[in-house]
Amino acid sequence: MYAAERHQLLAQRARRDGRIDVGDIAAELGVAPETIRRDLGVLERQGTVRRVYGGAVAIERLDFEPEVAQRDQTNAAEKDAIARAALDHVPDRGSILLDAGTTTSRIATLLHDRELTVITNSIPISSILANRPGITLHILGGRVRGTTLAAVEDWTLRMLDGLLVDVAFVGANGFSAEHGCTTPDIAESAVKAAVVTAARKRVLVADHTKYGTDQLSRFATLSEIDVLITDSGIDPAAVGELAEAGPEVVLA
Repeated sequence: MYAAERHQLLAQRARRDGRIDVGDIAAELGVAPETIRRDLGVLERQGTVRRVYGGAVAIERLDFEPEVAQRDQTNAAEKDAIARAALDHVPDRGSILLDAGTTTSRIATLLHDRELTVITNSIPISSILANRPGITLHILGGRVRGTTLAAVEDWTLRMLDGLLVDVAFVGANGFSAEHGCTTPDIAESAVKAAVVTAARKRVLVADHTKYGTDQLSRFATLSEIDVLITDSGIDPAAVGELAEAGPEVVLA
């Protein structure tokens, strides 16, 4: 395959999948990883992709935030594993904050046989827990974003101000040692930052595809996170780097 043909294929894959993994595509095409890295360098200069750790993401997808139903089907097995691992950090009694997200929603489905006060800004999580025995549910008000079904803006922030819960579980669209925890929407980022501030213990739940995919707005540095739970698909070389930035890293 000529270089131009590889470039076209890589651009198509980036647009279709949103991300390219160097190792996977090199094995598929039967070329050295260094060849793919050079190809991605060409595409980055053309403005087609942005290179990240282990691969690249499509420029046109960087500001694209899929809706809840689509995100829920993406990396579902990894999210299930992360949610099960997160249960180890849920107290049998006490208070928790569940940030809006498909991974945090999975945590909600697993909350049984516990006496908990649960606070959330997520409509899907509220629906899951509304009639759950042992759960005292508090819903944070505000403007609801249609993309994530999360309450945001001033009402939400005012309700979070002054809270101090035992554990907060927070999702992210991107995370890295260099740039911390990020998300593309500024209003949602402000709520996530307030969630982090409102908890004694902060747990970030994010699958490996979010690593290195830094987004527009940072809501926390990794030093502000106590535990990072991701899946075993993350590059092993990244684990030490992330742990050095502050949190305990758990591979689900």
